[in-house]
Amino acid sequence: MHLQLNDKVAIITGASRGIGRSIAHILAAEGMRLVLVARSHDQLNNVAELSPVETLVVATDLRDPDAPGAVVAAAMERFGQIDLLVNNAGATKRGAFLALPDTDWMDGFALKFFGAMRLCRAAWPHLLQTQGSIVNIIGIGGRTGSDEFAIGGSVNAALLNLTKSLADRGVRDGIRVNAINPGAILTDRLLNRVRSFALEHGIDEAAAPALMAQSFGVARFGVPEEIAHMVAFLASPLGGFCQGSIIDIDGGQTRTL
Repeated sequence: MHLQLNDKVAIITGASRGIGRSIAHILAAEGMRLVLVARSHDQLNNVAELSPVETLVVATDLRDPDAPGAVVAAAMERFGQIDLLVNNAGATKRGAFLALPDTDWMDGFALKFFGAMRLCRAAWPHLLQTQGSIVNIIGIGGRTGSDEFAIGGSVNAALLNLTKSLADRGVRDGIRVNAINPGAILTDRLLNRVRSFALEHGIDEAAAPALMAQSFGVARFGVPEEIAHMVAFLASPLGGFCQGSIIDIDGGQTRTL
């Protein structure tokens, strides 16, 4: 399947590991030139060294209000165009609602929501020129409530609404804006939860993934590449009629409409 992405330019945040790293590999395989963004310069360089395409590394903290604009400026200086923005950065603190101080809430919104919003705002004029697209990697926690995921769920819900709002603007401007809600995806973050699950239930760590997946109501955990392939589809002309789409990739975990 030819996705017609060759020589286009993608900005990917949270690109140093996990889902973001897989997105970088898949888009590079389709011929897209990359702007990789995360806090760790060394980890980004490790990803860039494996890239078969021209790749720019931007190590920055997107919680800084000036960072998103600087990322976009660096991308334009290097490549002169932006065709795709993938907002993937952001981890929020888990914990019982009553135990979470304001600082944890502010930190969660600062990176995942405000970082993404500012990047969308800074990149929009350039995406307008290329009739490009935005894909927000959000999470199924924005669709359902959970005591231990109050911050993450709230941030995700805000990003889901932002996706719909920008998609409404995008109809007029010719910019497609869509979102992916990953479920339980096998990343380092999930593996840490698997270890905790094994300790909590007094079971062997090797048996924990299957039992934990079963507790989520799914047959297995997903892998980052399954998210990355959907990003490539949404960025391509094959996804050209997707606008404001919110796609759950969760193995059936979310059973609400």
